[in-house]
Amino acid sequence: MQPVAAFAFETDQYNLPPQPLADISDEVSKYTEENLRKAVEKINAEIIIRQSCLENKSVKTGEVKCGSADKERARLEYLRSENAIARKVYNQLGSGIIPFTKSSTWMESHEFIAQPARYKTGYRKSIFLVFPTDYLTISSTVNIYGTQFGTDKIAHFFQQGYTYYKIYNRALAKGLTPEKAARKAVRWGQKTERTFYGTLVSGVYSNADLFSNFVGMKFYQGLTRPVKIGSETKPAVLFLKDGIWTFGENADLRISFIKPFISDHLNEALNPSMFIKGLRSSVRRIVRKQSCQQWHKQYPDLSQADLNQTSEGLKLWYGEDYGFTDSENFVTIANTCFGN
Repeated sequence: MQPVAAFAFETDQYNLPPQPLADISDEVSKYTEENLRKAVEKINAEIIIRQSCLENKSVKTGEVKCGSADKERARLEYLRSENAIARKVYNQLGSGIIPFTKSSTWMESHEFIAQPARYKTGYRKSIFLVFPTDYLTISSTVNIYGTQFGTDKIAHFFQQGYTYYKIYNRALAKGLTPEKAARKAVRWGQKTERTFYGTLVSGVYSNADLFSNFVGMKFYQGLTRPVKIGSETKPAVLFLKDGIWTFGENADLRISFIKPFISDHLNEALNPSMFIKGLRSSVRRIVRKQSCQQWHKQYPDLSQADLNQTSEGLKLWYGEDYGFTDSENFVTIANTCFGN
């Protein structure tokens, strides 16, 4: 049955852009950094006001009323916590209703300097030809740090990533180990893909969405503490200095905001989704009819073994389980565009 409503963006990386997409990494990273700085400025401004209240100094704005000393101390403690920073950053980048988060809306509307910056296949060529409600919310494909994926992944990164972050922290507070806390967040994501962010409303269960959620959690964790990514440790973006949030002095900080979290895991042609039965047969037929020719033309040396090896390597992220769900019914370029 066709869903009565589709609340989540879908995406289509099976259909390749007719010309190479420009890499918009610099502008996306700059946008992320600018919003991080806005969040930090807002929280630091309130820290200064609350500290003034506590020290009985005059507050220059009439919009702020000082509370009791206990209330001011409690507020300062919160403002200097990692949860406060994460929340402020979420407000700048992840707030809104999927698929209309601030960041994904910006991705779809911003006039990028580098062109072509976005690609969205036409309805008649879309893999969602038999599910028009899915096409109504289909996101554009973009190229960031050499990886092509839908702008919906940006929404998942900053919005569901923040939900993962909160679930993880609550689990830690209850005494769970970091591994079990992460697993709890992942299970929530898998549940949403089976329901209101995936199969129930669009007929699609996206492993790439689950990956975006997971690394989004890592992004929020990395705001105030070091995060291990593979064999390397990414330094914290922020630290407290004299009670004020301050950016680290890492020379590569600007590009390290999101670059470590971008990979082919986000590409749904390489990290395949599960489609409900009626949609799956239609997607396979459309991919075989038009996408295979595109892939063979753009990547003449690509082999079925290469593609299978790539997809196999995307089931984990540096050995970490982000919630990938396997299936015998995946529609992949490898099993659709080679042989019989």
